[in-house]
Amino acid sequence: MIGGVVGGILFGIIGSLLCLVLFFGIGFILNMLIKTTWFPLWLFVIVVIPLGIWQLWQDDLTVTENIQSLLVSDTILIVAGGVGAYLSGWAIRALRRGGYKMF
Repeated sequence: MIGGVVGGILFGIIGSLLCLVLFFGIGFILNMLIKTTWFPLWLFVIVVIPLGIWQLWQDDLTVTENIQSLLVSDTILIVAGGVGAYLSGWAIRALRRGGYKMF
C-alpha cells in the first residue's frame, strides 16, 4: 500500500516536471522559429488537450462520467504542460524586451 502511494507521488512529481520541461522546450523552439510569442500555448489548448481527452475517452460512459474519470495525475500532467507552454511564451517575451534577437 505504501509503495503504491509513494509511487503515485513520485509519478506526479517526475511526470509533471517532464511535461513542464518538454512543453517549455518545444514552445521555446517554436517561438524562436515562428516569432510568435503565444502560439505554443494556443497550440497546446487547441491540439494537445483534445487529443489527450480523445485518447482517454470511453464510449460506454456519458460526458460527465468521462470527465470525472480523469485521474488527478492526468490533470496534473495537463496543467504542468500548459504551464510549460505559458512559461515559454513568457521567457521569449522577456528576452525580446531585453533586446535579444533570434535569427
